[in-house]
Amino acid sequence: MRAEMKEETQALVNDNSNCGKFSQLLASQDRDYLLSPTGVQVKVCDLEGKVVGLLFGANWYPPCRVFTQVLVGIYEDLKSRFPQFEIVYVSSDEDLDAFSSFYGNMPWLAIPFSDLETKKWLTRKYEVEGIPCLILLQPEDGKDEGTVRDGVELVYRYGAEAYPFCNERLEQLRKEDKVKRENQTLVNLLSNQHRDYVLSHTHSGLKQVPVASLVGKTIALYFSAEWCVPCAKFTPKLISVYEKIKQELAEKGEEDFEVVLVSSDRDRASFESYYSSMPWLALPFGDSETKNLVRHFNVQGIPWLVIIGPDGKTITVHGRSLINLYQENAYPFTNAKVEELEKQLEEEAKDLPALVYHEGHRHDLNLVSDGNGGGPFICCVCDEQGSSWAYQCLQCGYEVHPKCVRTVERQNSVLITN
Repeated sequence: MRAEMKEETQALVNDNSNCGKFSQLLASQDRDYLLSPTGVQVKVCDLEGKVVGLLFGANWYPPCRVFTQVLVGIYEDLKSRFPQFEIVYVSSDEDLDAFSSFYGNMPWLAIPFSDLETKKWLTRKYEVEGIPCLILLQPEDGKDEGTVRDGVELVYRYGAEAYPFCNERLEQLRKEDKVKRENQTLVNLLSNQHRDYVLSHTHSGLKQVPVASLVGKTIALYFSAEWCVPCAKFTPKLISVYEKIKQELAEKGEEDFEVVLVSSDRDRASFESYYSSMPWLALPFGDSETKNLVRHFNVQGIPWLVIIGPDGKTITVHGRSLINLYQENAYPFTNAKVEELEKQLEEEAKDLPALVYHEGHRHDLNLVSDGNGGGPFICCVCDEQGSSWAYQCLQCGYEVHPKCVRTVERQNSVLITN
């Protein structure tokens, strides 16, 4: 009943031609203010004429905490230059303590935690299906024609450069990206006017390796960091694959593959400790090109592996998935190679049973592929990404790589070796 009253009230507010755009959106019948981090109530009407971001998030969801840390830096940068920018937090926190704890780390405004109806109404209005979500609104856009709904991706990709988050600015950025992709070479990716080298290990310490010496090779750019838990799991696998590929190429008298670490470590000691475990090259710690590379390849999380071909053009940004699926056999990571490997999987799948009973799971698992209910997944045994063929539980969504299945007889649970 209260929700129905709220919707009726909100409709009345929205129909009030005396109210500004944001007063219609963010005020309620008994509230014309927003909270500030200092506890001061800020009038909603003070937002009129500003570019406003609605941040939908919650303390209980880790990606929201990660994104909020990124957004704080960008917000403070923009506010120092553009006072007509503001963010309003729309909370999905479970209780007031969680809200207060999370909001305590934010420098922007918020809808009071107690105003559940307004938060629900905004969630429905902007069709928010997942968090974090950042909706960006233009001040003189009464019909929401300029509303930008993919604010999280834009912040990760462009940062403060995306301001004022209007369609014209975003189109300009996309055109600039297209020009950069078309003119991409290994040299302009990895070097700048201050540095034309990457680093390599030697017995006496780090040495400089000219970027020009890498031209004509297949290069993997490895975005990673010591603090990243998934990176700690993937890095040993990548080292093993790297060494096998290098060995195979050496036996053929070829030397055209290299990995370059692009570190997100927060201090030099962490970078040096992490890089000391790796057999490949690296950009210097804190190098200015790191942010440019993250944006250029739209890196949305680590570990992330981008493969650059001998011609300096991008082969794939999904190198991690290819390593997980095919190990060293993925080299040289081209579409032709991937198609060849997929055909091999198709042939191997012909000999796989359509139904198995997997050790440690209570339901039967069905063999599925992209064409019959399968698709990209995270293996519940090895926690690595998979695609194409998988064994899937149709009752609870449990999925495993065919190679990770440990089948048992349902009657006596005797392990059958595969």
